[in-house]
Amino acid sequence: MSSSGGGNVSSSNSSSSAPKILLAKPALVTAAAAAAKYNRGGGAPDDSSAASLRSRLPSVAFLNLLSDSWDFHTDRFLPFLTDNTDFTVIGVIGPPGVGKSTIMNQIYGFDATSPGMLPPFAIESVETKLLAKHCTIGIEPRITSERIILLDTQPVFSPSVLAEMIRSDGSSTISVLGGESLPAELAHELMSIQLGVLLTSICHMILVVSEGVHDNNMWRLMATVDLLKHSLPDPSSLSLSHPQSSNLGSDKETKDKIQEFGEEYMASLVFVHTKLREQDMAPNYLVQMKKALNQYFCSSSFNKQKSTSPHSGSDPAPLELFCIPHKSNSDYPGTQYESYYSSLWKLRDQVLSMSGPSFSRTVSERDWLKSSGKIWELVKNSSTISDYCRTLQSSGLFRR
Repeated sequence: MSSSGGGNVSSSNSSSSAPKILLAKPALVTAAAAAAKYNRGGGAPDDSSAASLRSRLPSVAFLNLLSDSWDFHTDRFLPFLTDNTDFTVIGVIGPPGVGKSTIMNQIYGFDATSPGMLPPFAIESVETKLLAKHCTIGIEPRITSERIILLDTQPVFSPSVLAEMIRSDGSSTISVLGGESLPAELAHELMSIQLGVLLTSICHMILVVSEGVHDNNMWRLMATVDLLKHSLPDPSSLSLSHPQSSNLGSDKETKDKIQEFGEEYMASLVFVHTKLREQDMAPNYLVQMKKALNQYFCSSSFNKQKSTSPHSGSDPAPLELFCIPHKSNSDYPGTQYESYYSSLWKLRDQVLSMSGPSFSRTVSERDWLKSSGKIWELVKNSSTISDYCRTLQSSGLFRR
């Protein structure tokens, strides 16, 4: 891993001043303590009640970088970061119920067999499904002892998110674009795009998660993100001499600043398709799927990263695609292909050994966070995204 806060996550070198207590590791919760605090019966919680117990415990939402009001908060997570420059940022984005938090827990190294230990990222429970709610709000950060910053995000294309932000007249309760009042459906669409644009600007790697082999909505979303991510620097390119609330300048001024440091920054994408049926895991089927993915993004910024292989020359490195079978498939002894748990372990191992792009300059964890807040202001005030919003409004697809 380079000193610019980039790329190879396989490095385990961490700053000597790194906190010894990890933010991602919740304290052990005994059944008696939990029962006493929440006035519930005793007895050790079993695996089936772990997710339900997690939802009743005090929320860690106050640590969120991006709140439900769509504002960025740096002060909440800042005390857990250091001046270490050897770190990696991995984000995730996807629709509800596809396993984003489960994958992030796996990358973190969470051991579900540890008695009384709750996962760092809440996973969907039966109660959550019945209430048609989502677990993650905004962006929830966690950090490991290896200084890997994990960013779990609220679901995109989510009916529960839309239900929480829509007024009776159809307008949005959340200002997502420079204080402008928008129809809730349009604001909801823009939230997904803004979230993708932010992650591609501040992460080294992004896991783009879809369900099944036929859902390409996330492919289309990331293609839109690629089109609209203009004049946005990486976190190391922003001057930290001004407070977050200061005037960040015009798009042209920001673009000139980017050109000063080289090409526009773009995080590496790792596509993950979950809940695949056994017939979808056939090797020839997966080969065709990977081919389709790389053809879809052949002219995008995501496919411009050059491969470091000595045999590839200057050809772009193919985009990474991982397929995770449905969990129930692992219950059948006659399954021909890789199991659910084996696929998750393989995904974790390969993601942690990948080399993502480095930021243009050396940046510390703390400065990364402060600059990420500034980049979020640029995203919310982007003239490119604003023009796209007006195009959608005039298309008639969204009610006024």
